[in-house]
Amino acid sequence: MQQSENVSAKIAEYLLEINAIKLQPNNPFTWASGWKSPIYSDNRLSLSHPAIRTYIKKELGKLIQLHYPNAQAIIGVATAGIAPGALAADELELPFGYVRSEAKKHGMGKQVEGDINPNQKVVVVEDLVSTGKSSLQAIEVLREFGCEVLGMVSIFTYGFDAAAQNFSHANCSFYSLSNYNTLIDVAAVKGIVKPDQIAVLNEWRMAPEKWGQ
Repeated sequence: MQQSENVSAKIAEYLLEINAIKLQPNNPFTWASGWKSPIYSDNRLSLSHPAIRTYIKKELGKLIQLHYPNAQAIIGVATAGIAPGALAADELELPFGYVRSEAKKHGMGKQVEGDINPNQKVVVVEDLVSTGKSSLQAIEVLREFGCEVLGMVSIFTYGFDAAAQNFSHANCSFYSLSNYNTLIDVAAVKGIVKPDQIAVLNEWRMAPEKWGQ
């Protein structure tokens, strides 16, 4: 589920403006998974633009307040979710922590970092959601740690059916500031993509694992 249309379009516009999201339907990227993709996202670039960073910070705060008003702490997913999570926690004046992809192999051997306590009600923050696999792994770690995970928010989602199914199976709600459909609409209006490329971009979102084979 997504934020209001105005916010969603503004976020998409910002991400395209700073090339945090690039669209190349005629010259696709190759993801680490091996999937061919007409889109590449690096939302961490938004951190280098103070006005955009502040906008995202405030809107993540509003999104969390709207859907999870009882949140007691904010948790980022390492590594890309750490910065937006910290920004949201700062906006809401809440404690912040983050989840490592695996426990440290030295020191205290922690996987949940920060002064986070079992039984706290937490909201997880990601920068980007594709299938949701890594996000849900972090959520499972938090649940095993003893936290009550209220849900998750992100800056952007590709809107894959697989992600919706994965979050549903994990019994975890999820909201995003912006999404792929809005992004394509904004890109079309701005002339970033041509009309004949829109069908190609929509085909990818429907079956990303098969696209370009």
